[in-house]
Amino acid sequence: MAFTNKDPHSATEILKVIGLGIRIERRKARGKPVKRLEARVDRISEKAQERENGKRKK
Repeated sequence: MAFTNKDPHSATEILKVIGLGIRIERRKARGKPVKRLEARVDRISEKAQERENGKRKK
């Protein structure tokens, strides 16, 4: 279920993305790589968008 009408993310997905964003910023501040975490955020967003697109087609 989408959190808002305009956003395809559920509440759980939003919390996951926020948590990952915090981890990304901490790692960047320490000079560590963040590519893997950024890819994970992208996968969550893509999955949410696909789910919402599927609902709209029905």
